[in-house]
Amino acid sequence: MNALGSALATTLCERMRRVATIAAAHAEAVDGEARFPREAVEAMRNERLLGCQIPADLGGEGATVAQIAELCAILGQACASAAMIFAMHHIKASSLVSHSEGDDWHRGFMARVASEQLLLGSATTEGGIGGNLRNSICAIEVEGDTCRLQKDATVISYGLDADAILITSRAHPQAASSDQVMTVFLKDQYTLEQTHVWDTLGMRGTCSDGFLFKGEAPARQILPRPFAEIAAQSMLAHAHILWSAVWYGIAADAFARAQAFVRAAARRTPDQAPPGALRLAEASTLLQGVKASIVAAVEKYEEARQDEDKLSAMSFAVAINNLKIASSQTILAIINHCMLICGILGYKNGTPYSLGRHLRDAHSAQLMISNDRILGNTSTMLLVHKQDTSLFG
Repeated sequence: MNALGSALATTLCERMRRVATIAAAHAEAVDGEARFPREAVEAMRNERLLGCQIPADLGGEGATVAQIAELCAILGQACASAAMIFAMHHIKASSLVSHSEGDDWHRGFMARVASEQLLLGSATTEGGIGGNLRNSICAIEVEGDTCRLQKDATVISYGLDADAILITSRAHPQAASSDQVMTVFLKDQYTLEQTHVWDTLGMRGTCSDGFLFKGEAPARQILPRPFAEIAAQSMLAHAHILWSAVWYGIAADAFARAQAFVRAAARRTPDQAPPGALRLAEASTLLQGVKASIVAAVEKYEEARQDEDKLSAMSFAVAINNLKIASSQTILAIINHCMLICGILGYKNGTPYSLGRHLRDAHSAQLMISNDRILGNTSTMLLVHKQDTSLFG
């Protein structure tokens, strides 16, 4: 990283730490009331972090996926719901940045995201197909210069609080279910009729209720590239990297609480090792493994993004899928170690060592997108793709 990139990374982290302080102060209320983390999101806007990925010539800061992942990890240690909202926003932003080149409307919209700090929501889930990202039942209809869409969206990420929603559909009424496009709809271009309530075990503050979405907008707001390319070349990589960074942040905070517990026990009995010390060492090993996997995935993505063929290659898809599977499974093991270390004080709410919220939030990881679905896709690719067994290949 050059000096300019290093300076940007430093200031981004400083700004996110200020956001994290605010998010942490409201995290229990956000979780307990299942409410949108408005204080944290307002702090993101005040710190100009919602537009940081937008290119500099459009008013953003051109932040890299590595820099945004670091921000997700910082915020994940304070409030997982706020961090997931930040991650989802930047996953959507990555589709605009990577696939709107030369398109005047989308470039203008990106400039608005940066200048107005607009929050981008996501609507890829649909009744009848669930979280099968690469298939749609609904179809966008284009008539002249106008497009219309109605979608039974069983989950829309923080739908009521988003300033715009990026939504998937079939490219036209006669299109195959996998022939999809993504369209930007601004808040005043759609209506939402609530159909499902987001009352969940964890990630309660993401407020991802279900809605019947009805939108009408200029047809130029359809992204110019097919969604198949968007998913393969930017969206899935950003999703698995940024989600993993959020999950790493959750586990890192759980580890910090367990470490504080062990240190307090060591001060009480300086002549003997605390009972949880060995488990803490095991948790440290697992946490380092998650960190290494994220770093390796970021490096692989940065290398592959220079070549569209590499981005669309099975080897890249397998590697990114493996990151999601490994990180989503491992954080549960880490937090369980920490729970055993902290004992009843970790199990109880309202203590400095409470881990209930961490554990509940972490259980969402294997469900976004379902690990079984991802493993099924990977197993199909491995029938024709040879696993890369080199260390540095």
